[in-house]
Amino acid sequence: MVSFERLTKRFGMNVALSDVSLDCVAGSVHAITGENGAGKSTLMNLLAGVHRPDEGQIRLRGEVAWLDSPHHAQRSGISTIFQELTLLPNLTVAENLFLGREPLRHGIVDRSTMRAKAEVALARLGGRIGVDDYCEELSVADQQLVEIAKGISADADVFIFDEPTAALNAPEVEKLGELISSLKSEGKLIFYVSHRLDEIFKFCDRVSVLKDGLHVATRAARDLTHDELISLMVGRVLTQFYPVRKPPQQSSRAALDVSSLIPMEGGPPVSFAVRRGEILGLSGLEGQGQRDIIRALAGLQPAVQGQVTKSSVAEGSTQPLDLTVVATALAGVGFVPEDRKTEGLYLSLSISENIVLGMLRRSSVWQRAKVRTDLIAGLMERMRIRATSAKQLVGMLSGGNQQKVMIGRWLASGVDVLLLEEPTRGVDIGAKAEIYALLRDFADQGGAVLLISSELQEVLGLCDRILVVRRGAIVAELDGAAASEEEVMRFALTGPPSSDRSPNGNVHA
Repeated sequence: MVSFERLTKRFGMNVALSDVSLDCVAGSVHAITGENGAGKSTLMNLLAGVHRPDEGQIRLRGEVAWLDSPHHAQRSGISTIFQELTLLPNLTVAENLFLGREPLRHGIVDRSTMRAKAEVALARLGGRIGVDDYCEELSVADQQLVEIAKGISADADVFIFDEPTAALNAPEVEKLGELISSLKSEGKLIFYVSHRLDEIFKFCDRVSVLKDGLHVATRAARDLTHDELISLMVGRVLTQFYPVRKPPQQSSRAALDVSSLIPMEGGPPVSFAVRRGEILGLSGLEGQGQRDIIRALAGLQPAVQGQVTKSSVAEGSTQPLDLTVVATALAGVGFVPEDRKTEGLYLSLSISENIVLGMLRRSSVWQRAKVRTDLIAGLMERMRIRATSAKQLVGMLSGGNQQKVMIGRWLASGVDVLLLEEPTRGVDIGAKAEIYALLRDFADQGGAVLLISSELQEVLGLCDRILVVRRGAIVAELDGAAASEEEVMRFALTGPPSSDRSPNGNVHA
């Protein structure tokens, strides 16, 4: 169906792809994987018509294809579901699905046909999203589902899924797997770009690994183990993927003491503590209230009620947090949002300028901002941020390196509490291990981390304690080292035994 023949692509002095050749067959799922900056997105962007190759060619159904624009690629039967959201927030779901290819009747947009076709596409993904909903009102997970529906609504023979599950929970991933299986049975070719190894082994027939713009290997997925695939991707054996946890210390002081917090109207109050030296995870099915809790603590979502007291690293120093304003950074609390593109970073500013923003919390309004080039250079080396220099624009970095910059901003700022949404979204295996090590080191130095993640294995492997959230209530507190996927999912689906419930549905945390 698709052949890449000796493709090379340069961006200035940077060689993004070098002499890459692959044959990809119809009726199969072909994984494209590797570390951030390996060339995966460049290869797929050549197929999607976003870029043109400097050398080599692409054959589609045996014929040389000159894909000089995304529109041309679409007309050639290639549909792309991008990792970064491309929806227009002020349009409805149906209008976004058919933007640029609206069905017409007598020269006028046929809205009834458009809505009917949109409902068919959404039904293949569970059908929970209304075709007349405005995209700005949807969660990131629902926006991701709309992106997928937009891709499959096209009449295509080749589908490119670029990190399609980054914002999806387990049931949604299962539904996507059913969709991919259906497309495969129809004789379609699916390219699956992902860092999630479990999904690669579950969904894909063949795996091609890229590293530093070179084609490392193509293997049948059934002939690979997890460890072998990781070694191909990173070029080394990862002996310790998740950092070693310290024994639990119940006597540790609370960095954040949350009391009777109601993050949204009609929700139950929650009370819990985030201790110094620990990584605490909020887990559960998508949309059960974890995001509301963490955003209320960050001051982004005004809470209905609640008191939060923060202690500093210095013994005995405490202060209440004002949850009505986004000023928690001034109190030493950093927040990393799940959508780095629109909420986390200034893409038109450099790495240095993005990191310096966190350091400004300790400066007065009238003080000239200091740029600690030595600190920034050291941080970039420590976090292995791949860039030409600290002056490189963040918008030019891969998704994983952007994520490191966003976390690095707070590591450089001196905060002692971190609130994180999806800390490794769209990040490769090697970079994930590096971020995990950074968060563990932050906690070991007396910091406190509260995070939410749609990757249950990440929560189980990284967190010291896990609070399971269901319908806005904390229904279980689990030891991260002893918990299992089955245990977390049981509480997430059914809640605690009735004898353990308080009147508001919470368990003590």
